[in-house]
Amino acid sequence: MGGSDDKALSVETGPEEEPDSRLAVCLVSGGMDSCVTAAIANEENDELAFLHVSYGQRTEQRERQAFDDLADYYSVKHRLAVSIEHLARIGGSSLTDEAIPVGQPNIKAHGIPTSYVPFRNAHLLSIATSWAETIGAEGIYIGAVAEDSSGYPDCRPEFYEAFQNAIDLGTKPESTITIRTPVIAMRKSEIVQRGTQLEAPLELTWSCYREEIQACGDCDSCALRLRAFREANIVDPIPYMLDSKRLAY
Repeated sequence: MGGSDDKALSVETGPEEEPDSRLAVCLVSGGMDSCVTAAIANEENDELAFLHVSYGQRTEQRERQAFDDLADYYSVKHRLAVSIEHLARIGGSSLTDEAIPVGQPNIKAHGIPTSYVPFRNAHLLSIATSWAETIGAEGIYIGAVAEDSSGYPDCRPEFYEAFQNAIDLGTKPESTITIRTPVIAMRKSEIVQRGTQLEAPLELTWSCYREEIQACGDCDSCALRLRAFREANIVDPIPYMLDSKRLAY
């Protein structure tokens, strides 16, 4: 998206025609959305480069494990894991500040939740753009979901349109880097279904905001994930501490 209507369309729908030996950077947090996005990227490209960005979040180690497992599953040779711990020092989020409790699940709530990390996705995309330009990648895949945008302003399609424009203006003239958001218009249940169709290894993913051994089943992220699997009529393959919560959302 960004500088032209054609690019705006490509962010939402993916590429129409792709050249040979296409390389793409895929942001992989280790969660469900990024896993399915990676599965789609794997279908659309000849080679992938996986990027993982830690930012001092509570479940940092478990998410990194999920990233490594997913990279192994897709036999990704180009891997980059970096840390931007300054986001934890800046604070302002229950994911990075122990003094701010992770909120109880309230899927119907409006407004910005405590788990919002201020302007995080801009940091992720900036790193991805630098790497993509260096290695000659033409696409950056990110598992943004507009269903989350009521709470997370940097998950809105308009945000990616604006960032695409920044990429167009701020990279070398010969660079052709396009943001891809293939799941942005999907409901979470549709993401589960698409992942199942693509045989994405959802059992390797991690979504919980609180725990690293067993998912708590009682944070916003767990609630959204559990509801998605229930609506898709598919069993969530990861373990939960509060199994009774599976039917609560």
